[in-house]
Amino acid sequence: MASSFDKYQKRRLISSYFSVVISISLVLFLLGLLGLLVLNSKRVADYFKEQISVTIFLKNDAKEVEVTQLKQSLALAEYTKEAVYISKEQAAEEHSETIGENFIDYLGYNPLQNSIDVHMVADFVTPELIDEITTEIKSKDFVDDVVYDKPLIAKLTENVQEISFWILVISSVFLFIAVLLINSSIRLSVYAKRFTIKTMQMVGATKTFIRRPFIWRSVRLGILGSVLAMIGMGVVLYYLNQTFEELKLIESRAMIVALFVFIFLIGIFITWISTYFATQRFLNLRTDELYY
Repeated sequence: MASSFDKYQKRRLISSYFSVVISISLVLFLLGLLGLLVLNSKRVADYFKEQISVTIFLKNDAKEVEVTQLKQSLALAEYTKEAVYISKEQAAEEHSETIGENFIDYLGYNPLQNSIDVHMVADFVTPELIDEITTEIKSKDFVDDVVYDKPLIAKLTENVQEISFWILVISSVFLFIAVLLINSSIRLSVYAKRFTIKTMQMVGATKTFIRRPFIWRSVRLGILGSVLAMIGMGVVLYYLNQTFEELKLIESRAMIVALFVFIFLIGIFITWISTYFATQRFLNLRTDELYY
């Protein structure tokens, strides 16, 4: 009979530990994913900013030396990520492929202009900075016009700032929720041992001696939950990097390693501090209060 009861208690204990580990790993996994989003939000925003091009249209009478100097100055400019010269013949060919017919045969001449497409470094893709840059380029006599999608840039800048703010807010809230959930799981685990805690205290064991095995056990569960969470994060990060290679999500490896270390340490810290206060609470209760 006692053997059956012991087996039942052992199964309950294993089930309790399992639920704690799963709770910790899921919460830390979601927290880690949010951390990955925070770390890569700027990278993703920069990627889309750098897809926006500024097109410089050159006058037909522009001298070759002037165009060459402009291309060189653009290539060396700190705001330039890439500058590509497109001749009017190349532009006509690309346009003909797009519309599916040779429009030059229809018009009898090529109305397009030589141009330079400039993709700018993300930090310079703001309405104010682009206005300054385009004004300077327009001042050159051989430049006919400079065209870019100004409303799109303004909207993108505004949305990036707003999204970054809300990601920071949500991250803070989620971290708080993660602490509460892990703390609740640990408290329930300790609650199941409250009579054992009081018995040890009644026979003269010190509080430090009583707390030590509970804290060590919870820390081990926290380590296991953290490892499972990091494995899940690694799988997700690998999949996203394979799917969206152009975003280069794992390029900043130091930041990613720091995030994994943070998840590992936060799992240990929360389980340690939660177990400490949970055992302290039951150590301070009177025996008759354990039943409530």
